[in-house]
Amino acid sequence: MTTARERDRTAPRTTPARPDGREPAAWLPLLAVSLGFFMVILDVTVVTVAVPSIGTALDAGSSSLQWIVDGYTLVFACLMLPCGALGDRFGHRRAFVGGLLVFGAASAACGASTTAVALVAARLAQGVGAALMVPASLALLRAAYAEPAARARAFGAWGALSGLGAAAGPLVGGLAVWGLSWRAVFLVNLPFALLALVLTRRYVPSPGPDRGARVAVAPQVACVAGLAAVTGGLNEAGARGWPDPLVLGCLTGGALSLACAVPLARGGLRKRPERGSRRALERRPEREPEPRRGRTREVRPQRTRRTGLAGGCAVGLLLNLGFYGLLFLATLYFQRQRGYGALSAGLALLPMFVVMAGSSFVSGRLAARTGPRLPMTAGLLTGAAGLAGWLLAGPHTPYAVLVAPMALSGLGTSFAMPAATTAVMESAPDGRSGAAAAGLNAARQVGSALGVALFGSLAAGRPPAGLHLAALLAAGAFCLAAVMSAATAPGRPDHG
Repeated sequence: MTTARERDRTAPRTTPARPDGREPAAWLPLLAVSLGFFMVILDVTVVTVAVPSIGTALDAGSSSLQWIVDGYTLVFACLMLPCGALGDRFGHRRAFVGGLLVFGAASAACGASTTAVALVAARLAQGVGAALMVPASLALLRAAYAEPAARARAFGAWGALSGLGAAAGPLVGGLAVWGLSWRAVFLVNLPFALLALVLTRRYVPSPGPDRGARVAVAPQVACVAGLAAVTGGLNEAGARGWPDPLVLGCLTGGALSLACAVPLARGGLRKRPERGSRRALERRPEREPEPRRGRTREVRPQRTRRTGLAGGCAVGLLLNLGFYGLLFLATLYFQRQRGYGALSAGLALLPMFVVMAGSSFVSGRLAARTGPRLPMTAGLLTGAAGLAGWLLAGPHTPYAVLVAPMALSGLGTSFAMPAATTAVMESAPDGRSGAAAAGLNAARQVGSALGVALFGSLAAGRPPAGLHLAALLAAGAFCLAAVMSAATAPGRPDHG
């Protein structure tokens, strides 16, 4: 028999009422969660325009600077899956609040760093906080918005913030370096973290933890080792050369480790029932006999869910690989080839930011009406056209020629990423929203880390040709993602 204590523990928590007895505004949970997520994504790109100033102030070499940029993303990607599973096991609001505290403390440590080694260590700690926050944020939104259309709009706004944060990063970083110093790039996170912490504790409902959730250790270790080796090999390829034994060893060992992680993790998102417990038997619903035809029909929704989940994660990886990889090179292009300062380089990317800001919430509403397939596929094709436009970039290319490629890539990303988020979260099995969110965001951050490392290595020492090759690869990644989206993403939703 289920006790009152067990019912309290398993029932989802509701949003706390205000002191005057009125319900809080429906957008407050979204605001609280989005502040934390925006801060996390902002830190992926905000450092890029500050790299020259950091290198001068801390006497850091090119390898150290690349680890300052990529180390955060690497830890973020590697720890996403175990942190998502921990959120399922112990509670997502607890994980989100813990991530805010770790991220805020690490940001303060970044701003106080006096050596490159200390800054790299603090950036790695930022990645730990980000890995705790991001999967929990999607699970909290899923619990806060039960109505499908409202949930799709919330996921759309959340996903759009990824592109907004990425595009705003160079601008915010340029303003911080120009007006204050490179340390302000990290210290700007502190007020955001404090506000998000207050709003989360007061207004964000917390779904009860799933005590039956398991943290699979073996696939997590294999995945972390594989990603670290592959990203490290790509980072060192630019300085050492691709035939270097260390580079080849890292790439080969990382690929083997990732290949071992796949069979180990198979079925990791499936909910495993508790065995031998009376409570598990009480919660297990009795099966009613079904007609034969009805039973065959039930296989399709499960298969569709698995396909949507895997396809959305693959789209997220390819999208981030192309977008973040080329964005990293774009900031370097404006500073190193065109001679722009940090602020000017940030302002040069303003067309991308403005288009993303204008279309971000429209994309979420469109996904709620049409399903994720249409906006995701159309957005990826539009973004591919914009990324290919960087083939026109050269030492003396007029800035006006590059406005259209930046606007198109921003528009396409702002439509594709929210739709991919909706596809994955709507396909997640019950009780595994944290693991599904972790899978999507781990795939995205793997794409970001690989894009920065790969494109940075390809472009090292050959500015125009390397940028053009990266543009072709980025556009190809978007086109491949569009094909996968058309084949796997859910279509028009069933509103009843």
